[in-house]
Amino acid sequence: MQQIINFVLRNKTFLLFLLLFGVSLFFTIQSHSYHKSKFINSANYVTGGIYKKTNGIKQYFNLKEENEALIEENKKLKTLLFNINIDTLNYTITDSTFLGEYFKFRTASVYKNSYSLSNNYLTINRGKKDNIKQDFGVITSKGIVGIIENTSDNYASVLSILNTKSRINAQLKKTSHIGSLEWNTKSPEFVQMVDVSKFAPVKVGDTIITGGQSTIFPQGILIGSIDSFSLDTGGDTYTINVKLFNDMTNIGHVYIIENLNAEEIKSLEQKPNE
Repeated sequence: MQQIINFVLRNKTFLLFLLLFGVSLFFTIQSHSYHKSKFINSANYVTGGIYKKTNGIKQYFNLKEENEALIEENKKLKTLLFNINIDTLNYTITDSTFLGEYFKFRTASVYKNSYSLSNNYLTINRGKKDNIKQDFGVITSKGIVGIIENTSDNYASVLSILNTKSRINAQLKKTSHIGSLEWNTKSPEFVQMVDVSKFAPVKVGDTIITGGQSTIFPQGILIGSIDSFSLDTGGDTYTINVKLFNDMTNIGHVYIIENLNAEEIKSLEQKPNE
């Protein structure tokens, strides 16, 4: 306390000046509308700048929560989208949280992702406890990623499309011509669509999507665009080089697709023809 008193006594002239200056400034602003408006504008500018910086900092720290919310919302939208496309236009949605009659979507984060080997895998943070099973499809908002191969209680390994074992049904978006998606190990940016009929109207830039002729992926999920193509040696089929929409070297969040009718379809297909 004594130090404060000593400080005031040492600087009493300067402190008195500041007090009188403040008082005079106050009366000047109050008695002149021009000065008052200038002061208010300046104060608003300063406080506005402070609020902007503060809000920016808050938004930065809230990015994770906002990102998770967007992923959850996308999951619901994808569920509605792919279930609407299956049935007729008379299909009616009564609940926006409805997970669909045919396909169910779940979200997951990628813990590990390889893309420089000949047989690449991803590890995601969903497993048996989340009802994740073998042969569930895995995608992002940009396109397909792979297929669930093995599961533990809390994790699952995903057979990447960048794997020589991968075989996925695909088709040209503009037509119904189908083929099989494979990988020649040359680049993580490209996969190859093989066994495409020579009568297919193949054109550079056209979009390739999932064909839907399996119990894993719904029809219409994006894969990539045609970069180049060539007739095979026999001259009956094309091999198409497909540039992926997904950057397979940078996969953070994914969606897991469960076909709720998969077991019924498999059981029917395994029955001998009567």
